[in-house]
Amino acid sequence: MGEEVEQQEFSRADRTRHREKVRRNLDVFARMLREAAFDTDDPMTGLEMELNLIDDAGDPALKNAEVLEAIADPDFQTELGQFNIEINLAPAKLREGGLSTFEDSLRRSLNDAEEKAAKVGAHQVMIGILPTLAEGHMTLASLSSNPRYKLLSEQILAARGEDITISISGRERLTTTADSIVPEAACTSTQFHVQTSPDQFANYWNAAQAIAGIQVAVSANSPFLLGKELWRETRIPLFEQATDTRSEELKAQGVRPRVWFGERWITSVFDLFEENVRYFPALLPVTDEEDPLEVLESGGTPTLPELRLHNGTVYRWNRPVYDISQGVPHLRVENRLLAAGPTVADTIANAALWFGLVRYLAESERPLWSQMSFSAAEENFHVAAQMGVDAQVYWPGIGQVRATELVLRRLLPMARAGLDAWGVPGEESDRYLGIIEQRCLSETSGAAWFVERVRERGGGDRYDALRATLLDYRDRMHSNEPVHLWD
Repeated sequence: MGEEVEQQEFSRADRTRHREKVRRNLDVFARMLREAAFDTDDPMTGLEMELNLIDDAGDPALKNAEVLEAIADPDFQTELGQFNIEINLAPAKLREGGLSTFEDSLRRSLNDAEEKAAKVGAHQVMIGILPTLAEGHMTLASLSSNPRYKLLSEQILAARGEDITISISGRERLTTTADSIVPEAACTSTQFHVQTSPDQFANYWNAAQAIAGIQVAVSANSPFLLGKELWRETRIPLFEQATDTRSEELKAQGVRPRVWFGERWITSVFDLFEENVRYFPALLPVTDEEDPLEVLESGGTPTLPELRLHNGTVYRWNRPVYDISQGVPHLRVENRLLAAGPTVADTIANAALWFGLVRYLAESERPLWSQMSFSAAEENFHVAAQMGVDAQVYWPGIGQVRATELVLRRLLPMARAGLDAWGVPGEESDRYLGIIEQRCLSETSGAAWFVERVRERGGGDRYDALRATLLDYRDRMHSNEPVHLWD
């Protein structure tokens, strides 16, 4: 998302040329899957986290440029909104203590960044949506200065032909409109990456899709938007609506949305890239000079820039990634559906649950997705986003079951077996899966805690209650005590 884009206007000829180039990329990618040596020997895992910025009062701090200048660390990058930044951690191998490495490096980096950000009047918060965002923040002026973001906003609005409508019904109801994609900036996430071989990719992606609802149910952390209590993970409907390029008429025709759960189990990573090209017109039709076939036939590794850029503007909750490291291509599943927080420990516990479950399910003799319809997985996902720890989900062989009970009775042992298969040290598995277990036993989450504290503050001004609760949340976040221990 953050790469610079030089070309600011696109002609019809640009779009035609780009479409042809993307299709050429896709043909070369198909050939590489048949012939090329992808890096699969010792899979890496990765983690990225998007953060919000607030001032001393708990209101959004539109200062990411100043904060990044103060931090002066290339691991920290700009994000869509001026009240967002992102940190990218170095990849790690789980068998070499990767989970603890992620926790230690994330805490160290965030603590150092917090000290420097405070000097320019900003503080970091790990939460999916800043509860203190107000209508006044939902303007084009809140976009980061990177011209790509403004260009992307213009392209999405042009494709729609009208303003973006946000309509979410939860415990309360929110209806608003926006003339830019700034509402998307309200959605900050944590991304987990797992490297896999072409042969195993479909199993890992299908597994990730199958457990998406479970992830959200036990990790929800975005209950408020523009002063309204909505879904426990309000990021899900907000992101779906904030980047929707379809008019109402196109929705009625069944045109697919750009923020997409998908519609079927897959048999190859090619299925996903081919769907991207077949169903979605380019938002940023920038065409590179690379001839991918010439590069491949001369013994090189094509970067496939058009295919990758296009993939970056189709917002799957589990995204396929083609990348190159030291001249060797590899594939990853990027899991993008969770918020950060409430603490670093909670975030790494969420990672442990995901890495463990996808490994176990991907290698199971009888695939879970052979016992479960894709629509059931999608319904689980949206029910969990709405209800959080109170969600009832469908699971093969059981039927409808409370998500927390399913995790305690069935999924934690699977996740432990998956982490064992990765070679994760036993004490790490105990610590991080223990956090998930206690969260389920106490039936709490970041969202549940936040909602309860706002309600306890009574019927006064809602934004005063949100500010006070957010400042309390931030103090507890710095303790790194998991949310189930918060009183």
